[in-house]
Amino acid sequence: MTRFFFCLTLLVPGAAFAQLVDEYNPPRANCCLQSTAQSLADQLQDWNQLGRYNADNQRLKALPPEPQRVIFLGDSITDGWRLANYFPGKPYVNRGIGGQTTSQMLVRMFPDVIDLKPAALIILAGTNDVARNTGPVTLKMITDNFQAIAELAQAHGIRVIFCSVMPVSDYTPRKQTERRPPADILKLNAWLKEYAARTNAIYADYYAAVVDAQGMLRQGISEDGLHPNPKGYELMAPVAQAAIEKALR
Repeated sequence: MTRFFFCLTLLVPGAAFAQLVDEYNPPRANCCLQSTAQSLADQLQDWNQLGRYNADNQRLKALPPEPQRVIFLGDSITDGWRLANYFPGKPYVNRGIGGQTTSQMLVRMFPDVIDLKPAALIILAGTNDVARNTGPVTLKMITDNFQAIAELAQAHGIRVIFCSVMPVSDYTPRKQTERRPPADILKLNAWLKEYAARTNAIYADYYAAVVDAQGMLRQGISEDGLHPNPKGYELMAPVAQAAIEKALR
């Protein structure tokens, strides 16, 4: 009898840890699971989102190349930046995609950057790597991606501008430092600054332009502690422009 109850304990998870709840309140399920599954399957076919800018890339390649063209490569911070509003009349091309990590941007280097024959590439990336958007990574894995991006660009005569990863804050209801620890951001920025100096690249220090005394993204320049609002982009724009002018000089 003792052996029977021992086996039963092993078979029933609740015997070791309480699993019952006072109220049944599961996460809300989608009404159409089949269409959701199909949507996920479709997205996985273009995991790196090479199709996002394909049509516009073909349009630009059909035009005479702009001698001062600059590609802004990045994640949602770049994606949400209305470049024409902050750099009127400049041949700056936005190739930001929300949520992306450096591994995804590396795959996009030829269609979204090199094939467009820019004079310079300005890349703002890394915050989503720290947040593990595409899985756990080491610092070396992230820096390897940055190095590969830089070497590809430089091999095709494109000047490279590395932007420091921006700080986040906990001033809004969502605590951004939980997924993006400030210490990890500082480690990545230290590498970017050193690597830029070592490889004749330019370092654009957005971090210094938007950080406060507590090491967080300033209050009032972001609605969620991560993405800049128009006031935030106003602080970033002169940093980017100065770096671009230095790169093209």
